[in-house]
Amino acid sequence: MNGHALHPLLARAATEAARLAHGVRPEQLEGPTPCAEFDTRALVNHWVLYTSHGLEHRARREPLPPELTDRDFTADPAWADAYAAQLDRAVAAWADPAAWEGDIDLGGTAMPATAVARMLIKELVVHGWDVARATGRRTEVADDLAAAVLGVVEEYAGIYRQYGGFADPVPLPADASLFERTLAASGRDPLWTPGPANAAPSA
Repeated sequence: MNGHALHPLLARAATEAARLAHGVRPEQLEGPTPCAEFDTRALVNHWVLYTSHGLEHRARREPLPPELTDRDFTADPAWADAYAAQLDRAVAAWADPAAWEGDIDLGGTAMPATAVARMLIKELVVHGWDVARATGRRTEVADDLAAAVLGVVEEYAGIYRQYGGFADPVPLPADASLFERTLAASGRDPLWTPGPANAAPSA
């Protein structure tokens, strides 16, 4: 899939990520997540860093400055607004056709720009689900976006597991949805739920 086809998927994934960020309540930041090594605060900081700042810096072929990699984004009460604005800047950076050309240096390893963008779309969508579930909510992922993310998960699962990014695949029933299959292939249980403290408030 080329940049012309991928950019609309990136934009939709970013829009949903911004929506999910605005639903995180401060008291939920210490709660558990589907990523066993992260509480919700650490997960959100990882998500914000790589899927908004990292997303823009990759498009521009610029390294992430240390002041970003060391920042607690959630310390700002308006972090979700800042994340949404940064996502807009990142999506705009990838609107430049030149962003999709050639390779991107990932700290000594070069990958085609389209491959890097596909992996970042995966980060937006899968960690978006992590944040949604950690805060007792749901995220809807259309089949075309789920199929694109599943392709990334299946293609790079070995590398992610080598570095602890994915757990072993989770078994699913035959009638599982495409996005459930995507989650399970990345080692996530689609039925994972948080404790009562992180459940969504009743209407």
